[in-house]
Amino acid sequence: MKRNLPLFFAFFCGLLVIVSEFIPHRPFSMMIDTLQEWFMIISGFAIILGQISLFQSNINKIKQKDSGWMFYLAGLLSFILMLLVGLFWGTQETGGLFGHGVSLQANLGMKPFDYLFEFAYMPLSSTMFSLLAFFIASAAYRAFIIRSFESNLLMLTAVIVILGRTSFGSMLTGWLPESVRFWHLPNLSDFIMEYPNSAAQRAIMISAALGIIGSSLRIILGIERSYLGSDK
Repeated sequence: MKRNLPLFFAFFCGLLVIVSEFIPHRPFSMMIDTLQEWFMIISGFAIILGQISLFQSNINKIKQKDSGWMFYLAGLLSFILMLLVGLFWGTQETGGLFGHGVSLQANLGMKPFDYLFEFAYMPLSSTMFSLLAFFIASAAYRAFIIRSFESNLLMLTAVIVILGRTSFGSMLTGWLPESVRFWHLPNLSDFIMEYPNSAAQRAIMISAALGIIGSSLRIILGIERSYLGSDK
């Protein structure tokens, strides 16, 4: 019964959502709204469980002095700090346990939670993404190594797009007459991005959608049962 009941609910709710897409009228629309509200409630409890799991895993690694335990400690302290300032003084227009913290807002110019988010989290996030640029450049260098026809085509396309997005590309082909305007690097770059690139992206999105449909059907029909804690 413990396994059959979740399978029944998964089948019923999945079938209900599919039917509501074809019949978006009452009572299906009301039932879907109710399911969405239930989903938000369950998601809230899932977030709480995730936070508890975060605390347990980080505390265990700190106690055992695992490699890089200082980073786990910093992450845990940062989480606690953001949680406390949010609970005590709230965020944006929402007050906390101690109100809106008018005196703190007068000194900081905004609420403590928003201040930490704006001047601590955002700079750290920008730094992380700026560091990713070096990894992207390294991956691009490895991808552009000429080994086959596909890698040659990838390198040629990348060079055209990169040059076409810069003023240097306009200078290289600016002398070409208007009769061959298509071969100007900026126009050629726009053509590649608008047609071949869009076609490839749509093909990827269609493939991903088909994969999602397949996974959903496996869950609805009870073939995929990993969410129950076991494949059996």
